[in-house]
Amino acid sequence: MANVFIFHGTEGYPEENWFPWLKHKLEGLECNVIVPQFPSPPKIPAKIAEWFAVLKHYEKKIDKNTIFVGHSLGGVFTLRVLEQLKHPVKAAFLVGAPVGVRPILNYERDSKFSGFSFDWESIIRKARHFVVFQSDDDPYVSLGNGEELAKKLNVTLSFVPNAGHFNSKAGYTKFDLLLEKIKPLL
Repeated sequence: MANVFIFHGTEGYPEENWFPWLKHKLEGLECNVIVPQFPSPPKIPAKIAEWFAVLKHYEKKIDKNTIFVGHSLGGVFTLRVLEQLKHPVKAAFLVGAPVGVRPILNYERDSKFSGFSFDWESIIRKARHFVVFQSDDDPYVSLGNGEELAKKLNVTLSFVPNAGHFNSKAGYTKFDLLLEKIKPLL
């Protein structure tokens, strides 16, 4: 049984966007799905140390069959988790993640979360499979972020036109393409 973690973004929560839909679908495929609530109060920058403190409660569930799904700032958190892991996981799916390529609407706030300098060599060794999703009309995170992230991870960008920030505001209360890319790894 795979443990799948879904990490929300800035000011996010487990019941928003496509997270409940994906959780339900994956549980139907015998996955254990964990969608932690991270502290991310409005107008105040999230603190990565607080997010790691929440994840610590689940550390025994992170193993070689784990799949991470990170949306927006949750994608940055996924990269930071991978940097620190002692062992690889099965996969990391990164959706609309800011990695420092401007324009990023909340660049200053996001950079205070953890900065945009990553240990790519370590990250690449910590997941056996990566998928990066980005759209061309994301109002928060420009397409260049997805392109740069895919390049650094040595994968082809999963480009989705007109998907906005892959959130409910953009019509994303389900995310079929993401589910289809996860399924072969289960």
